[in-house]
Amino acid sequence: MYPVITIPAFNDNYIWLIRHENHCLVVDPGDAAPVQTRLDELGLELDAILLTHHHHDHVGGVDALLKRYPKARLYGPKLNPLPDQHGQWLDEGDKIGWHGLTLTVMHVPGHTLGHIAYHGDGMLFCGDTLFSAGCGRMFEGTPAQMHDSLMRLAALPDDTQVYCAHEYTLANLRFCLAVEPDNPALHARIGQVSKLRQQGLPSLPTRLGDERAFNVFLRCDEPNVKFSAEKHGMKYLENPVDTFAVLRRWKDTF
Repeated sequence: MYPVITIPAFNDNYIWLIRHENHCLVVDPGDAAPVQTRLDELGLELDAILLTHHHHDHVGGVDALLKRYPKARLYGPKLNPLPDQHGQWLDEGDKIGWHGLTLTVMHVPGHTLGHIAYHGDGMLFCGDTLFSAGCGRMFEGTPAQMHDSLMRLAALPDDTQVYCAHEYTLANLRFCLAVEPDNPALHARIGQVSKLRQQGLPSLPTRLGDERAFNVFLRCDEPNVKFSAEKHGMKYLENPVDTFAVLRRWKDTF
């Protein structure tokens, strides 16, 4: 697996830097300054920028970085390309090759309609679609789209390391606890993350197989999760998509 470096940005964003010797890729650079600082500290050359979606806290540093590294390539979603930028715009099944690493693109609409994720070599860079113990808000997509995207990500191998774009884990775990209070995997994860955050360490990456054990948004077909959603929504829910829709609305105001 290629080394991945965490670059904190803003209040709770993470920019991910994938390194190979003195070369690197960066994922979702919402702010150029912390990226440039790490590149200078480590003596790295920026080869490419990978974008998952068009929100400013994920793309705000692109212009400055491309000015500093004009040979760097820009990749992003085909349905939401950055205006006034020359890039390679990607869709489902497209691949990026770099120093022996192959990243495959998944189109995962929900948070935005064009949202994409990159996976390969046991890594998943999923932007704001999947969070540890949570998922992104649906600004453009439907519950059915978002649930389908999450299920496709959840079908990746158990040992996949999930590199989400925000440090929302403790707040997400508190919500999961309200939904599924008797889940032992959830209680264990809360203890782990609390210790990490007390030490000022990131809770990410997270292991996909573990997420399936406590992330309620990946567990909409579990009877306990469905029961809590029905109780909260005060109606019978016919399928996992309906359960997901109730959970997402509940989380929006939690």
